[in-house]
Amino acid sequence: MSVKERLSNLQEQINDVCNRCDRDISSVQIVAVTKYVSIETTAKALDAGLIHIGENRTEGASRKWEELGDRGVWHFIGSLQTRKVKQIIGKYEYLHSLDRLSLAKEVDKRLEDGQVMKCFVQVNVSGEESKSGLSPEEVIPFIKDLEPYKHIKVVGLMTMAPFYDDPELTRPIFRKLRNIRDEVQSLELDHAPCKELSMGMSNDFTVAIEEGATFIRIGSALVGKE
Repeated sequence: MSVKERLSNLQEQINDVCNRCDRDISSVQIVAVTKYVSIETTAKALDAGLIHIGENRTEGASRKWEELGDRGVWHFIGSLQTRKVKQIIGKYEYLHSLDRLSLAKEVDKRLEDGQVMKCFVQVNVSGEESKSGLSPEEVIPFIKDLEPYKHIKVVGLMTMAPFYDDPELTRPIFRKLRNIRDEVQSLELDHAPCKELSMGMSNDFTVAIEEGATFIRIGSALVGKE
């Protein structure tokens, strides 16, 4: 099945979910996770009409960005080491894994006047030791501490749910993230409008959309693994 055909199937599923929970389909953005596929397959994703491209390795993505960077909006979705920040500056519009002040400080230092990195604060809602991110209780203090970093804009929150055979089991995790997002929004912080929710992947995106996801990160179900 081609990327275009997979995208059509995915859009049908998103449309069904949005109709079911009375959401506008335009409120859900697809981030094509291309970390396991070639430059050619990534190009096919862009050819199919996808805009948002997600990568989680600075090394593996450099050639893709050099060849295709001006064709899409690039998201860095993996854990980012502070020493590698310079490799994403000027290339990625979104960072989905902001989880510590040292990383915020380095991003802020590397950006020039007028530049802003749109950041999602990563939250480890499930509490799994294998996952990065802040605990739910740490989120609001952390976001308040980001205020001095003028090049950082907290556009939303991100989480990764555990993999379950039954996606319904992810619902409490996605709902918890939405509730935290709403708390942040209620603070009306200029540096943290926090309107977005980056949550849901190939196996659980329908539940994530029902719980308010605005960005879903889709890999194999969209671009395969070649």
